[in-house]
Amino acid sequence: MTHYDVAIIGGGHNGLVAATYLAKAGKSVVILEANAEVGGATASVRAFPEYDAMLSRYSYLISLLPDQIVSDLGLNFERISRNVSSYTPYSRNGKDCGLYVARKWDKETEDSFSELDPLGNEWAAWQDFYNEIAEFAIKIAPSMLQPLKSRSQLKAEINMPKVWDYLMERPIGKEIEARFKDDVVRGVILTDALIGTFASAFQLQANICFLYHLIGNGTGEWKVPRGGMGALVKELVRVATAAGVDIKVNSRVNSVKTSSSQATLALENGAEITSSYVLSNAAPQVLAKLRGTIPPKSLEGSQMKINILLKSLPNLKSGIDPQLAFAGTFHAHESFAECESSYIDAQAGNVPEKLPIEMYCHTLTDPSILSSELQAQGYQTLTIFGLHTPAALFDADNERTKAAALKAALASLNQYLVEPIENVIAAIEVKSPLDIEGEVGLPRGNIFHKDLSFPFREDNQEIRWGVETDDPRIFICGAGAIRGGGVSGIPGHNAAMAVLEASA
Repeated sequence: MTHYDVAIIGGGHNGLVAATYLAKAGKSVVILEANAEVGGATASVRAFPEYDAMLSRYSYLISLLPDQIVSDLGLNFERISRNVSSYTPYSRNGKDCGLYVARKWDKETEDSFSELDPLGNEWAAWQDFYNEIAEFAIKIAPSMLQPLKSRSQLKAEINMPKVWDYLMERPIGKEIEARFKDDVVRGVILTDALIGTFASAFQLQANICFLYHLIGNGTGEWKVPRGGMGALVKELVRVATAAGVDIKVNSRVNSVKTSSSQATLALENGAEITSSYVLSNAAPQVLAKLRGTIPPKSLEGSQMKINILLKSLPNLKSGIDPQLAFAGTFHAHESFAECESSYIDAQAGNVPEKLPIEMYCHTLTDPSILSSELQAQGYQTLTIFGLHTPAALFDADNERTKAAALKAALASLNQYLVEPIENVIAAIEVKSPLDIEGEVGLPRGNIFHKDLSFPFREDNQEIRWGVETDDPRIFICGAGAIRGGGVSGIPGHNAAMAVLEASA
């Protein structure tokens, strides 16, 4: 076929979700993927050829993917809950300690807070704060798969004015400072506002990032896909193919032109595809280039990703079992003050001396990504996100800056370890924002494609699904849509619904 009802640019998870919805509705659909495999940032790869380990190189956890999409598409893959939410080592009065937080509040969590704050004020404030967030998440989550509500409509429906105010109207940093006194506790909360976002705690862009980290599926729980992110991609390909989607790899789109009746997509290999509608799973800046229009402005990507294969887990000075410390999100050099000072350093063009980092050991929850031989030998994986590493830091000399940033990241970790992490590293790779752009097409390495948007339209805007462009034949089905970002499938669903309405 050379003509389809819908052509989708990019075979990331959102493109696969949109394609399956449309095909199940009776549309002829083609996915045009530039690379040799689909998946994009959700793919699993054998990062180190000499080791039989399939790492989730970029995206690695699932929070925002709604159960409704899983059910609608008939996806059959396992999402595993983590028992540990986070662990944050810190030093106080010459003693090495750590703040341990279980996913479900327990005595160990309460004891850990009590060691940090014997008066109990911090853990009481923590429970109050996250109970409010949990109630808000339950109320807002269903709206993510509905036509876009206005600011006033959504605010009235949720009817939690106090929470709405600190999440939507004023900087989240002010609320964190007002409700929590300990700098370590403040930092643990703040990091959810910073992953992938180059912002201060006192900018509303941090609020949006914070919101998306905590509302997924109405619970905000970040789950581990058994078999890595590649297991999700494999399952999405299965249902898409079964529904009749035509998936073409090595099919890079060079240009998109539209008329009143159809769109024409010219491919790098010389082929030409026409369709009634186009969905773009590529970033809005990439789509603008394909259309020959002015690309939208956006913050730079601010995410350095480090993937490590460990011979064994390192021991911590605090004495906690490393199988607990690394089972959830491990924070290092991420107190509130340290995050803010690192932001200021990076704004000035400097790699912070000790980089704020957070880490996760996938294999403690799901060892299946390693061969049985590596499992028997005690190998583990470690994925590290380096905060406040905007693309501009790497422009002058990508490799040299990566080396400096890696040194700063490992220094942040090593200050809490009995021996340097280098002693147990079997293999390591570092991906700067520039590398991420080069390999999976995210402009300036922005893992959200562009600045995240609040999940509503302003009262004076006329937008139906938040996936529309200025061309009625082109819709955004990727993270660059309103309510995009993260591994969610939400913009894929919403773009499919927009096309079905437009073609009815």
